[in-house]
Amino acid sequence: MGEVVDANSTPVTPRPASVAPTPPISAPPSQFHSPSLSRSPLLTPDHIAPSKTPKNSTPRNATPRPRFITPFGIGFQALVLPVAFTVLGWAWGIITLTVAFAWQLYTLYLLVQLHENTETGVRYSRYLQIMSANFGEKKAKWLGLFPILYLSIGTCVALNIIGGSTSKLFFQTVCGQSCTVKTLTPVEWYLVFASAAVLLSQLPNLNSIAGVSLIGSITAVMYCTIMWMVSVNKNRLPGISYKPVRGPKEVERLFEVLNALGIVAFAFRGHNLILEIQATMPSSEKHPSRVPMWRGAKAAYTIIAAFIFPLAIGGFWAYGQRIPKNGGLQSAFYAYRRRDTSQFIMGLVSLLIIVNALSSFQIYAMPMFDELESIFTKRMKRPCQWWLRVVLRAFFGYGVFFLAVAIPSIGSVGGLVGGIALPVTLAYPCFMWLKMRKPRKCSRMWCLNWGLGIIGLILSVSLMAAGVYVIKENDNKFQWFKPK
Repeated sequence: MGEVVDANSTPVTPRPASVAPTPPISAPPSQFHSPSLSRSPLLTPDHIAPSKTPKNSTPRNATPRPRFITPFGIGFQALVLPVAFTVLGWAWGIITLTVAFAWQLYTLYLLVQLHENTETGVRYSRYLQIMSANFGEKKAKWLGLFPILYLSIGTCVALNIIGGSTSKLFFQTVCGQSCTVKTLTPVEWYLVFASAAVLLSQLPNLNSIAGVSLIGSITAVMYCTIMWMVSVNKNRLPGISYKPVRGPKEVERLFEVLNALGIVAFAFRGHNLILEIQATMPSSEKHPSRVPMWRGAKAAYTIIAAFIFPLAIGGFWAYGQRIPKNGGLQSAFYAYRRRDTSQFIMGLVSLLIIVNALSSFQIYAMPMFDELESIFTKRMKRPCQWWLRVVLRAFFGYGVFFLAVAIPSIGSVGGLVGGIALPVTLAYPCFMWLKMRKPRKCSRMWCLNWGLGIIGLILSVSLMAAGVYVIKENDNKFQWFKPK
């Protein structure tokens, strides 16, 4: 949403001697050497020689101009929301979706405000960095590193599944029913998508993929709109039911409900990237980046709400309990609307989903690229060469391909991924606010953040247990290493 401003050229203009100076908003050296922000890998002061003292100068740009746009919560994950409605039903489905949306928007606000520490003059440009500042480096790695990396890998695996399966549907739609051309196998389609994602992943940082992210946002809005509008405008399927589908045993029903909550949480994951996005924006005492960042976030989430709610509610209204767990609304759309919808619309939706999956892959893979290159830099005490960066990103891309082939469906793992990633989005920001801002004990903000943080941790453990249970119980129904 903004331009990366070199700290050596744009410090804050000095105040008169009579005024007590306030620490300027600045960035630590690690920010300017993070792969997600620059071409250089993560180099901390322990690994590089200190730079010369910069000369003071007046900032070139007084007002930040955000230009980086991210797809935030619009995308493939929204297509799985109607699956949660098949378990939760109408009332609890809408209530859960509303509460989750408001909760994650609140924690997003907390992160945006905490990005800049006005006391120390530090900008926390990575999620693990702000966690280390609050909880210590060891606790940050134990509590934050695994969920963040798991979220990054899990999301990329889901994108590979979506992209590969949709590529197959796109070919079949364009070729037509009378086509005699032999199509690729599902595994080969997954490989085609993975290769395209690896090729595109060679763009070095978040700024360089600003255009890719913008395309992803536009395509997500387009295919979400087309799918729910076409589904609602057509007649409902005969004999559909809206009664929640649950197992005969109480334990099964409980874990199925929790897994559905995990699917909703999975739809709103991604706060680990907010700080890196905000770090691409210039900031000063007079024009802190939190102001335009929060303004842009509110605008983005207004658009998200305008598409996610109709998509989830309209999709469940149109297909009810016939929505497949594997693929969600996308599978239902192609299974039930292929005959009464034009070939152009079906092909356009497929193409938009593929483009969105490719662009989103770059956004959510960036933390893993950052971590892999940082490990090399810290151990070898030197920057990561371009050819090694290519190898590392290709290794990650094709590793994700292997996992995508192994996993039977998105619906089977969506709840587990949502449970593991839930603290990053809904719990940790509350505890970090308490640590950094120190609200008055028993005040409204103190009680709110303690309550949300503890509830978030309890939900995370419960959703992870439910996700594991659902996968274990359905293991005999799944076909591992046999994508469809």
